[in-house]
Amino acid sequence: MTSGPQIHYKQNRLKQLRAFCHAARTGSVSAAAEQIFLSQPTVSLQIQALERELDTMLFERRGPKIKLTPEGELLYQLAQPLVEGMDKLHETFATHCGRVDQGILNIAAGESTILYILPEPVRRFTAKYPGIELKLHNVTGRDGLAMLRADEVDLAIGSLLEVPDDISYRPIVTFHPKLITPKDHPLANKESITLEDIAPYGLILPPRHLSTWRMVDLVFHRNSIDYEVSLEAGGWEVIKKYVELGMGISIVTDVCLTGEDNLACISLERYFPKRSYGIVLRRGKFLSPQAKRFLEVVDGAFADREVEPHQQTIPEARWESSILT
Repeated sequence: MTSGPQIHYKQNRLKQLRAFCHAARTGSVSAAAEQIFLSQPTVSLQIQALERELDTMLFERRGPKIKLTPEGELLYQLAQPLVEGMDKLHETFATHCGRVDQGILNIAAGESTILYILPEPVRRFTAKYPGIELKLHNVTGRDGLAMLRADEVDLAIGSLLEVPDDISYRPIVTFHPKLITPKDHPLANKESITLEDIAPYGLILPPRHLSTWRMVDLVFHRNSIDYEVSLEAGGWEVIKKYVELGMGISIVTDVCLTGEDNLACISLERYFPKRSYGIVLRRGKFLSPQAKRFLEVVDGAFADREVEPHQQTIPEARWESSILT
């Protein structure tokens, strides 16, 4: 009677793979050690033991930073789902037993997403799953992607203009570009607005490093029209307030408009693209049961809302990949 290949249980294999995956994700042995609460020498020894056992080099070492070799990339793709699956075994088992009433869910989002997109899904989710601790991380786009890649959050919600290779993006709702002015402004009663109409008036825009400013600048320069920025202010609520006070006009996405604002709103779809907001995930990430339930709630909350497939809205522009506020 012939026997199949012998499989030897490796007592430390999961520890080694966990150390390897965290080091691969962070690009640093010390950062990996901090995340999994081990000493740096311990993590180094675990990775070295894995390399000896597999008879290959998993990292290129360049001072304090490390980079995956092709063999390391392959192992990371194979090992990451296994490590995440083991780490979340308790939650997954509870789900299959019909219990999704505990645990923690971490979500990264920008301020406007938290203010305008998430209230209804969060209300529904907390009512349905009161035992799950929900943590909303109010972060910039760059920080949100960094948290996703470091597995510090389960998912992110936001607007993504370009999708990096290691990130997946699924739009859930679409909003439209609007010019907002005080109700007594000369442009307030015009049915159709041109860029030439806007140019004489000072614009109130978000900070320069955010995509709204860059998009406005791109559109005006494409049309060879000069424009003026009278005020730079962070946050749509702040911008709306200063427009109401007559300190300028602004170009916004109507995600921030409630219908009760003391503002005149005119469509600018002739010049500016629509903007989608959606689910942002790290490719290959093992979704926790809590995250899956939240996504179900989000889909239900926006089931009747307009949504368009993602596309890069202005192909010639080189956008920094970020979750927008």
